[in-house]
Amino acid sequence: HALYRLVTNPECRQYILRQSLEEAIHTHAYQYCIESLGMDEGEIFNMYREIPSVAKKAAWGLKYTQQISDPTFQTGTEETDKQLLRNLIAFYCVLEGTAEQFQYFLRDESMHVNFGIDVINQIKIENPHLWDEQMKSEAAQMILEGTELEIMYARDTMPRGVLGMNASMMEEYLQFIANRRLTQIGLEEEFKGATNPFPWMS
Repeated sequence: HALYRLVTNPECRQYILRQSLEEAIHTHAYQYCIESLGMDEGEIFNMYREIPSVAKKAAWGLKYTQQISDPTFQTGTEETDKQLLRNLIAFYCVLEGTAEQFQYFLRDESMHVNFGIDVINQIKIENPHLWDEQMKSEAAQMILEGTELEIMYARDTMPRGVLGMNASMMEEYLQFIANRRLTQIGLEEEFKGATNPFPWMS
């Protein structure tokens, strides 16, 4: 986990280790589901290259995570500290968090998101100079871009909908979640009146 060496708080480091274990379990569980359903594993895992909305999500995530994955990356300057903050926002406010196995994923991802939000807010408290107007604007824009990518993905994967869920409902849900993420890090809601059409995904 790239964040482990950059976060020095011992309790946070312990949680990051736990999160890494849970992500490995999720990967194995996804693979088990794919095999059990008789799906083509190669086709599923290559979707990030073949389906435009998936490819855009992957490229967007790399833009924010690639730099801190470099083993020579160090924090300690205003710009590198902001880069770490951008990574945390991209990962925990955008990329994390959205069936029996999948219920456990949702539980774990919700805990991962809450941990990330706490880390982001603690960094803001300890380093208020990082949370300037430019960074606030950039964070809001990142969450809005991520939301749009998720909406495009929902349209691609649910053109006709499934029982109890369709792309339009998913769009409202994603806007509802975006509002939640924005307010959790101290920013204004962007999607006025957005509600959660899926009460079981509260």
